[in-house]
Amino acid sequence: MKKDNFSNLQLLDNDNVAAWVFMTPAMILLCLFILWPIAYLFYLSFTAGSFTSTGIYWVGFKNYWRLLFNADFWQVIFNTVYFTIGSLIPSLGIPLGLAVLLDRSVALRGVFRTAYFIPSIISLVAAGLGFRWLFQNTGPVNEFLEFLGFAPISWLGDTFWAMPVIIIFNIWKQIGFNMVVFLAGLQTIPPSRYEAAELDGANSWQQFWHITLPGLKPTLIFATITTAIFTLRSFEPVYVMTGGGPLNSTNLLVYYIYQEAFGQFDFGYAAAVATVLLAVTLVLVYWQLKIWESDS
Repeated sequence: MKKDNFSNLQLLDNDNVAAWVFMTPAMILLCLFILWPIAYLFYLSFTAGSFTSTGIYWVGFKNYWRLLFNADFWQVIFNTVYFTIGSLIPSLGIPLGLAVLLDRSVALRGVFRTAYFIPSIISLVAAGLGFRWLFQNTGPVNEFLEFLGFAPISWLGDTFWAMPVIIIFNIWKQIGFNMVVFLAGLQTIPPSRYEAAELDGANSWQQFWHITLPGLKPTLIFATITTAIFTLRSFEPVYVMTGGGPLNSTNLLVYYIYQEAFGQFDFGYAAAVATVLLAVTLVLVYWQLKIWESDS
């Protein structure tokens, strides 16, 4: 009996050793390319200076203190919240509706799925240049407005209209990815539920509200969090289309970090802003995990 216990322990030890051997390369890469940069970013947020002969020096919480009293930072926060909320709701509602329609129409489902997904694989820079051409003062959008008898609008040069154009671009990019996610979620809902609902006299709206939405709850949570994270890290549209203008009205957090780090060479302050963005992202991920945990 003791011999059997010893052999079991030896086998368990061998399994543990093998597990650590296979995990070690991944752990090294994780520490090297994720954990170490995050730790260094956090350290850098407490410093000032640049990576020149003068070097960097410790300033404590000075960079975070600057954030609290910097009007440009709070303008960027407002822009980012406006951009995120304005993008999030349509980026979930439109793909959900398209997914429900495509799920019910079997014919040409693959063709439409591919067509809607194409924007997700197009280069953000190329798409941004295309949108800038569409909405420039002499672009096709203004030509169409003039054809309808309306005055042209300075879309990218107006503090009111510039952000909606960026939001439209972001929604267009997100629709395909979220639609495929929702289509995958719809496949997990048993058809028998809809058949039973039809026998009970439920119409299409009642089936959607009482069967589709509850069945898609995990998928909705996933899509909401991932879309919010993708939106928070938006950089290319602002860089290509507006440069943060006009009058800082389209400046978002990631572009603001880029400006401070590589425009002003204020790496410590930029690291503090990046740390705030990282904290917001971690809160969103934690919220997603807690919701999933409460539902399970």
